Amino acid sequence: MVRLSEEEHERLSHAATTQGATLAGFLRTSGHQQLAAEHAAVSFLPSLPDQIPSQAARCIAVLIDADNAQPSLLAPALAEAAKHGAVSTRRIYGDWSSPQMSQWREAVKAHALHPVQQFPNASGKNSTDIALVIDAMDLLHAGQLGGICIVSSDSDYAPLATRIREHGLVAMGIGRRETPKAFVTACDVFVYTDNLRSSQPPQGDGSEAAADDGPRPEWTEMVADAAALAQGEDGWALLSRVGLFLRQIDPAFDPRSYGMPSSRLLPLVQSRPDLFEVDPTGGTGGHPTLKVHDAEQPESLQQQ
Repeated sequence: MVRLSEEEHERLSHAATTQGATLAGFLRTSGHQQLAAEHAAVSFLPSLPDQIPSQAARCIAVLIDADNAQPSLLAPALAEAAKHGAVSTRRIYGDWSSPQMSQWREAVKAHALHPVQQFPNASGKNSTDIALVIDAMDLLHAGQLGGICIVSSDSDYAPLATRIREHGLVAMGIGRRETPKAFVTACDVFVYTDNLRSSQPPQGDGSEAAADDGPRPEWTEMVADAAALAQGEDGWALLSRVGLFLRQIDPAFDPRSYGMPSSRLLPLVQSRPDLFEVDPTGGTGGHPTLKVHDAEQPESLQQQ
């Protein structure tokens, strides 16, 4: 693999900028096809739509369905959303005339949420989700955000998450472990609330402990599959790129689901040195890289 020094990278990037081109495009037009291909291979971060200003691209809206969320997890949910951008919009939807909504009052004030009143239109009909969807579409078309986070476990939001992704924004969801798969897979990122709960100190008598999660897919297989997609000719893959492919394989993949104290991927793969070789500073710019031992390689690669 041909590597550029920092000085060469800066010089070529400056030349590309003066011509109004991307670095990969400049390399292609200047006869450096191999470098262009390799640069494109590591430039894996998704592009945001051209109409979104750079500052807005770092902003995210959090829309909470109060009928399908818990006040006790509001703080960690907002912190989780903030990992993907500055939380510039915070709205919570529900029938605030209902006595059941009193549990939300302190949380709404403490976290500067904008409560949206939605009276039920008919018995047994949930109008909250309709109001949330309408607001989400308004925010989507305003072009002032880089992503929208929906806090709910309702599968009715799956089409909304799909539409958000189709417009080039990050679609994020936060909900219970039993959230229907349709909503989970429609999101770019989905975080289970029991993973948020595990990072919180115990409260009350423990009666809100997470229910049995049931069987989970073996995480080592998913990591191996993601590494196979991300690796170069030498078998090594940037760990950050492995993480991106993991999100494509399973939007709900989260190291905290497998006993890790945080959502960082590095400690998880380092916990299995028998399966994964990790170089903490092996990548460009000193970023961690990962190599899968042959025994854990997907069968399709072992046969090549």
